[in-house]
Amino acid sequence: MSSNFKTAVPHVETIRASNSYRVAIVGAASLKGKEVAEVLNDRNFPSLDVKLLDDDESLGKLETMKDEVTFIQSVRPEQFDNVDFTFFACDPESTRTNWKIARKAGSDIVDLSYALEDEPGATVRSPWIERQIGRLFTPELQPAPAVVAHPAAVVLALLLLRAQKAGEVKRAVATVFEPASEHGQKGMDELHEQTVNLLSFQQLPTSVFDVQVAFNMVARYGAKANPALSILQNRILRHYSRIVEKRAAAPSLLLLQAPIFHGHAFSIHLEMQQAADVAKIAEALAGDHVTIAQLTDEAPSNVNVAGQPNIFTSIIPDEHDSRSAWLWAASDNLRIAATTAVECAESMAAARPRGKIQ
Repeated sequence: MSSNFKTAVPHVETIRASNSYRVAIVGAASLKGKEVAEVLNDRNFPSLDVKLLDDDESLGKLETMKDEVTFIQSVRPEQFDNVDFTFFACDPESTRTNWKIARKAGSDIVDLSYALEDEPGATVRSPWIERQIGRLFTPELQPAPAVVAHPAAVVLALLLLRAQKAGEVKRAVATVFEPASEHGQKGMDELHEQTVNLLSFQQLPTSVFDVQVAFNMVARYGAKANPALSILQNRILRHYSRIVEKRAAAPSLLLLQAPIFHGHAFSIHLEMQQAADVAKIAEALAGDHVTIAQLTDEAPSNVNVAGQPNIFTSIIPDEHDSRSAWLWAASDNLRIAATTAVECAESMAAARPRGKIQ
């Protein structure tokens, strides 16, 4: 794994609006690809040109980038010419097929498909966590691929790192409720079709999950599902360990497939070394990217976090153990992944000369 981090170096300067970079999004029609395009707009990423690339099924579809209408083009080697940043929001196989072509053409690589996490030099990144632990990214002229940390790993890492400010955390146990959107549009469609077919007493489609997920909660997919739910759970733990860098203990984790379309939900039990002070925990958790729900607020849910960049969290005392407390949290998985990807590109941009033509 690449070591692009140093302690106590100046924070990477925010890229200037006068810079102009050429960007490509591979998998532009995917849920993650659309979210990346939206975050690029929201954060005013200084792009001179954004190429939307995808497979044959999406060719010619119209999309809007910075108030301009463009269309999705096929993924061909020449599309990467003069591109500064390529976001891979496609399936892992497409990433493996095309990333070296983009890299050879001079592009920096940001991978949202997780296909490159085991490539030599690749770094699993979360700028939120890097700032939290004070590990500041050092730009390189030819950086290795940046693999976007799993959004559930980012949420768990940020909450558990901050919880330590309220006292020593003896143990953390987390249940993560997985949405269908983590499997892309096909996962969303299968959950929808299963729901409709169950209500009309028809056969259920199972090509994605190989098990009933509509009106159901499962801890294991069917044998034909790829990837298995256990593989996804292990990825969350692996990414957590890589971004936290032993600054907080890993939680005991159970990943459940929930019958929800969008957004992660988290049930986290914190066992503190001393008495758990709910007010102190709330103060420790609050800050950038975390919103604490008050008793008068609507409780965090996968519905009310849709489109939000923050983690919504409530703290509940454990009535049977004065040293324990529960966190109930929710976050928009696609928005956190896309924000992480764009922030990775922003930090990498400091090493690219202004207006560079490859």
